[in-house]
Amino acid sequence: MKKRIFTVLLACTLLLTFALTGCDKEEKKEATNDPDVKVINLWSFTDEVPNMLKKYKDLNPDFPYDVESTIIATTEGAYQPALDEALASGGADAPDIYCAEAAFVLKYTQGDAHQFAAPYKDLGIDVDKLVKEAEIAQYTVDIGTNPDGDIVALGYQATGGAFIYRRSIAKDVWGTDDPEVIKDKIGPKWDKFFEAAEELKAKGYAIVSGDGDIWHAIENSSDKGWIVDGKLHIDPKREEFLDLSKKLKDNDYHNDTQDWDDAWFADMKDAGPKKVFGFFGPAWLINYTIAPNCGGEKPGEGTYGDWAVCEPNVGFFWGGTWILANKDSKVKAAIGDIIEWITLDSSETGLQYFWANGTLSGPGGTKDTVASNKVMGMSDGTLDFLGGQNMFDIFVPANEFAKGTNLTQYDETINSYWRDQVREYTAGKKSREEAIEDFKQQVADNLDIIVE
Repeated sequence: MKKRIFTVLLACTLLLTFALTGCDKEEKKEATNDPDVKVINLWSFTDEVPNMLKKYKDLNPDFPYDVESTIIATTEGAYQPALDEALASGGADAPDIYCAEAAFVLKYTQGDAHQFAAPYKDLGIDVDKLVKEAEIAQYTVDIGTNPDGDIVALGYQATGGAFIYRRSIAKDVWGTDDPEVIKDKIGPKWDKFFEAAEELKAKGYAIVSGDGDIWHAIENSSDKGWIVDGKLHIDPKREEFLDLSKKLKDNDYHNDTQDWDDAWFADMKDAGPKKVFGFFGPAWLINYTIAPNCGGEKPGEGTYGDWAVCEPNVGFFWGGTWILANKDSKVKAAIGDIIEWITLDSSETGLQYFWANGTLSGPGGTKDTVASNKVMGMSDGTLDFLGGQNMFDIFVPANEFAKGTNLTQYDETINSYWRDQVREYTAGKKSREEAIEDFKQQVADNLDIIVE
């Protein structure tokens, strides 16, 4: 009798195992490749991701596909319309993989074009497990999750923000350049920041270059985005930018520059009216903006080596690139392998390890923060530019403070309208009320958004 029971149980176990295996195979059928397809189409707005795929092919010499890259700069607003047309038309020339940046990524993950993006799980990626293992920054997950709750996009960079400041100025004003001390001088919140601005002014320094330097910290620390329930919403923290910007200007706490103008770059090498104490930004602002404009290439030249980073007075992020896959691609398994390597591989042969350590093209490259906190924990983030500081000590927690729930697909346009009106107000050309009303009118006239 016992033998018969055992035999029946064994048979049931085998049947259950077979059924589960079959289910598993069914689940993975979507991530397949068409043997007739020989090319993977990649669309991007810079050569960053195309260069990553060259590295992927070097690491995987048996990878059977050629990669054709279409690169269209975001200047003049050219990238999005071209990408939209390519996605909608489908066919052999449609992108298999495409990139979106922070300014418009929500359009492709949650907005008007979200229907084209394949959930990562449909590419054969064990996404929930890998997100946890790699300790991916939560704000990047929030941004990359579609309305159904599926992850359709992740990044490789982390763009959590810090306060990037001058060591020599900190020593002159407060007697130390220790990041643990300086974070308590400039924060938390804006009251402490303006106390520091007054102390810096007394010594002849500007706390920031222009009001744009505080805008990104304000914008991305707000509780809600520009649109709530289909209507324009001015978050109180974003409205406060009017007052904070005016306070900077009226008290001569900055050099009154506009970000990305020549005068802004000049302040990075002490070529402005007053020496500037700091800038708000992520690691890319250090690597690709301040460093090339600091007036030197090694310690002792220009401001090179006279910088440090500390925790900002408010948590925020700025920028970043997200990677998406076309749900109609015929090579989902192949692009799934690529996307997993870029966004979720936390090993020493994954893209993010090369990116964090500046070794994508060999030793000695630019180190950068990445989406995986696990990878940054394994990596060396020390920079001569920062006086030997390990920037990962600051940027890993910065990722935790950043939030990705206050974005909309119209941010690039609405931000431009808002900042223009704030400048009109601080210049004395409009009252506070006029600036707000003109801003609302611009939104009503140009965007399909309810304005009350």
